[in-house]
Amino acid sequence: MPEERNISPETIKRLIIYLRCLESFKKKGIKIISSEDITAFINIQPSQFRKDLSFFGEFGKRGVGYNVDSLSDIIKKILGVDRKIDVALIGVGKLGSALIQYPGFKKINVDIVAFFDKNPRKIGKRVGNLKIKIEDISNAKSVIKRRGIKIALLCVPAEEAQPVADNIVEWGIKGILNFTPATLVLPRDIYVSSVDMASELGNIIYYLKE
Repeated sequence: MPEERNISPETIKRLIIYLRCLESFKKKGIKIISSEDITAFINIQPSQFRKDLSFFGEFGKRGVGYNVDSLSDIIKKILGVDRKIDVALIGVGKLGSALIQYPGFKKINVDIVAFFDKNPRKIGKRVGNLKIKIEDISNAKSVIKRRGIKIALLCVPAEEAQPVADNIVEWGIKGILNFTPATLVLPRDIYVSSVDMASELGNIIYYLKE
């Protein structure tokens, strides 16, 4: 597989969409597909699909198509989800609780193995039917270090986001999915992706206002 350079976040996001489609085809027992098959329902041109794959090598056979099982395995390896990824969640409010129970993470081999909060009324309680209990944020350092967790979901109040992020980075976190509206200032080697749902909704409202 060629060296991967300058791959845009948009390409990686589309790879995840392709993987979902491939897994759906697998469940239906479909063995071979074309680029048109995989892009027919996801508003992406077949040429874009082929271009995205071309960054990582040559896959499929002209006139034959793509083997669903093989391409699914290849994309999982490209994304790094061919093995289980342990993730921590910080802030078990309504959003954090919903994310802990979100089944979509399992489909990309992501497992939220620890979740933390500072509210003493929450500590020791379970979320839904899960066996894992909410832990005190004071235990996060030892758990993250012991389990070698590198990714965290940040769901704390906005005013707490920066100091919490500073701490978890010091404890070994290398990637943060930020669900707060705060803009995090962190070392350049820390990857941060922010999910601002109010901003996204505002964007939709703006374009629909006419």
